[in-house]
Amino acid sequence: MIRAVSAALVIAALSAPAHAADKWITSWAASVQGPYPVGNPSAQPVQKFAFPVPEAGARDQTFRLIVMPEVWGKQARLRFSNALGTKPVTFDGVHVGLQFGSATVAPGTNKPVTFGGKPSVTVEPGKDAWSDNVALPFVKDVKALAGRKLAVSFHVAGETGPMTWHAKALQTSYVTAPGSGAKGQAEDESSFPFSTASWFFLDAVDMMAPADTKVIVAFGDSITDGARSTPDTNNRWPDHLARRLLAQGIKMGVLNAGIGGNRVLNEAPVAPGADMRAVGAGINALARFEHHVLSLPGATHVIVLEGINDIGNARDNPTPSAADLIAAHKQLIEQAHARGLRIIGATLTPFWGAAYYTEAGEAKRQALNEWIRTGKAYDGVVDFDKAARDPADPKKLLEKYDSCDYLHPSDAGYKAMADAIDLSLFRSSPPATASR
Repeated sequence: MIRAVSAALVIAALSAPAHAADKWITSWAASVQGPYPVGNPSAQPVQKFAFPVPEAGARDQTFRLIVMPEVWGKQARLRFSNALGTKPVTFDGVHVGLQFGSATVAPGTNKPVTFGGKPSVTVEPGKDAWSDNVALPFVKDVKALAGRKLAVSFHVAGETGPMTWHAKALQTSYVTAPGSGAKGQAEDESSFPFSTASWFFLDAVDMMAPADTKVIVAFGDSITDGARSTPDTNNRWPDHLARRLLAQGIKMGVLNAGIGGNRVLNEAPVAPGADMRAVGAGINALARFEHHVLSLPGATHVIVLEGINDIGNARDNPTPSAADLIAAHKQLIEQAHARGLRIIGATLTPFWGAAYYTEAGEAKRQALNEWIRTGKAYDGVVDFDKAARDPADPKKLLEKYDSCDYLHPSDAGYKAMADAIDLSLFRSSPPATASR
């Protein structure tokens, strides 16, 4: 469903690194879903002023998306996705610079980006495209840039139609008014009157980094995506894990491959005859694992936290069973091992009181968690259940870790989850069969 780029664009993107000791690693990523406005209604209201006709998408507008690289380098490249669109989308006027504040780019850092040496690229439905390498001369000291953010600006020519997006960015980005043309070269914020809490079209940023840099991919649903954490504060559990690694001097980035509502085995129901790509909760975990984890340059480890939506949405239905979910997890493990990644299983956190809680579902959660803990199929285990539950009532989240919906952790809960991760899990190298 999500297909590879053309050979010409691959050749342009995969040009040789500046130094033999360096390699490309994915430094930021957002798993795609949609198309806009299909998605979790709580994630992002329809932008009536920026996108007056949601189904028509954007029209002759410039986006300025704010993203935080996990690892900085002196060269970058960008991946634009039209995976869930229905018509070709042309991207031009692409620039990348250091965010100064809100929609303002630090003076002198905004650099143009090309595609195969050309200033624009048209991406067909179901496909994506990598940019050429772009030098980032403002990157002098990578350590000094920890926590700083990139402003990635791009213009969409004409009308895009349904937009591939990531709904719950929990990061403010910016967009110009319809029909305002290409504004990506502007360094100030005056051209960007509208804000958005979602990311559109851009789904990966690579950086050239030292060859010993490793990348962890956090693969999951809304709890990995950071639902109900405080926007613009980077309080998702993968963010807290990244800060722990940085504090310990461990050269590893942490990518977030969470999608709100995502399931392991199938997509959320849609209207009869509807295109199954039009699913706000994203393509199921088994189907998206290749594109959102295995294909990311530099990925060496993956943490899997998936299954609670399969369990909850089943209510009292016996299927999917715990055995069904265990079989699916085994498939993820096989895929990761075949590509040389170490894969770590995370137990599902409590959901008593959530809208879709049932005792039948709780029994499935317990059975799946027991297998994750004791089955020895995963290369390691993170016990998020133990970290977040109420010791006096293990079916429930501890009150201070509950965001008040009985399902998603609070900021403190997400931090507790990250603090429960044994960092020694990442000190071992992946198997020698790894290939990139």
